[in-house]
Amino acid sequence: MTLPLDDITVVSLEHAIAAPFCTRQLADLGARVIKIERPGSGDFARGYDQRVLGQSSHFVWVNRSKESLALDLKHPAAALVMSELLSRADVLVQNLAPGATARMGLDAATLMPKYPHLILCDISGYGQGGPYQFKKAYDLLIQSEAGFLSVTGSENEPAKSGNSIADIAAGMYAYTNILAALLQRSKTGRGSHIDVSMLESLAEWMGFPMYYAFNGAPAPQRNGASHATIYPYGPFEVGDGGSVMFGVQNEREWEAFCKLVLKSDALFEDERYKGNHLRQANRSSLQKQIDAVLKTLTTSQLIQRLDQARIANARVNDMAGLWTHPQLQARERWCQVHTPQGPIPTLLPPGKQTAFSPRISPIPSVGQHTSAILAELNIDPDIFKE
Repeated sequence: MTLPLDDITVVSLEHAIAAPFCTRQLADLGARVIKIERPGSGDFARGYDQRVLGQSSHFVWVNRSKESLALDLKHPAAALVMSELLSRADVLVQNLAPGATARMGLDAATLMPKYPHLILCDISGYGQGGPYQFKKAYDLLIQSEAGFLSVTGSENEPAKSGNSIADIAAGMYAYTNILAALLQRSKTGRGSHIDVSMLESLAEWMGFPMYYAFNGAPAPQRNGASHATIYPYGPFEVGDGGSVMFGVQNEREWEAFCKLVLKSDALFEDERYKGNHLRQANRSSLQKQIDAVLKTLTTSQLIQRLDQARIANARVNDMAGLWTHPQLQARERWCQVHTPQGPIPTLLPPGKQTAFSPRISPIPSVGQHTSAILAELNIDPDIFKE
């Protein structure tokens, strides 16, 4: 079966999440991804935990369908290997420490004149140029710098995202920029340099709270899992100890919520709650009235009423609930991927395609493909013994 990126070769100097997440998605579309790893230990994300058959949860998530080339980039012979690789590659992705590629002659200024066909994507915390250029960055640090922590958490304490949201944002923008650059190269014949910043990626995702605080206006308040500016919109406890998330977005839904869910025409007529701005201003008194009714209902009863009223709702799932989610199973979104320690379930990439099926190939061990790649490049592995 033909895949969109079948003829594309990607070389990646990657670790942790941002770059590997980007290149895994390219691999899903058929690209050949050659992952450069440290001999022996490999990508340091391999050692984050041992939750998946003794392997790291982070690593197995973002490293399927890749080839692992163990290469000490500081070894004198590594330059020959990289030269041969890049002469044949379409894309180079890197998220090494700031300044690392320049010291090794693998930066855009050095490579672009030599390989005009190459698309080079740099992923860093703050981007190239500016006072933060050489500042080290990790996901949680960028969540802090981008103001994410200021709007996430409870009233008294900020909270980080439960996943690597800054890394994911940067990886997604690297991925989409590379796809755009490949399309552009098909028109011009020339490669390009892409400079992706974690800060800028997450700042883009902060658009609503930024504009809500436009021109010095107060920023959205932290409200735990409840929406900061729309009410009622958040998790609500019910009588059987369960929790249901639901949101009332407009006045039609507010009327249906009052009459069909809470069975209270009087609440709908209450002038204190006509319009979201008033419900938000009086949320304390409104919550008491909502809670009084919900405590008499079970989780199933509340969801049934919400569905009848066409009020968007969801169960407050945990990870066990996600693993067994009936919608993911019904849509056949699970498949298996092989790892060095055995097969594990993996989700197919989002977006069901009629034109092709994504590639789901094994997760490599450190240096698993080194010998084969060096042979393909006509490089004698003994040059590393000198």
